[in-house]
Amino acid sequence: MKLHELRDNPGAAKKRMRVGRGPGSGKGKTGGRGIKGQKSRSGVAIGGYEGGQMPLYQRLPKRGFNKPNRKSYAVINLGIIAKYIESGKLDAGNITEETLVSSGAVRRKLDGVRVLAKGEIGTKVSIEVTGASKGAIEAVEKAGGSLKVTAAAAAE
Repeated sequence: MKLHELRDNPGAAKKRMRVGRGPGSGKGKTGGRGIKGQKSRSGVAIGGYEGGQMPLYQRLPKRGFNKPNRKSYAVINLGIIAKYIESGKLDAGNITEETLVSSGAVRRKLDGVRVLAKGEIGTKVSIEVTGASKGAIEAVEKAGGSLKVTAAAAAE
């Protein structure tokens, strides 16, 4: 095989239809757009238009609100923290948001890390994060550890 013998498989590449290139092409004159009307012209934006009738998206009631500056926290459960401590990826004496990210327990910090109470924690741990649920704080203190919530969450 030589370079000049390279070809696509038969039927792999279909040539583009060149519209509006004379009557012999099969798509000449109006170019498959029919005659007159809005859709035959360039720059058509019909979208949700319903011919003067009130469009469906305007008739339906609107509800809710998306807060543009909403905080988004990375979430981690106590059970996962316990598993990472057992495998030796985390040091129970000093767990911060940075150590959680570097160990791979949390992918990225976002606006902070929030600890939730799902799972069991048996070891004494010292955790310092942006946020935590009441259940998580109770579970850590019950195990003899401390869970400190930093000022970033307290300011909200």
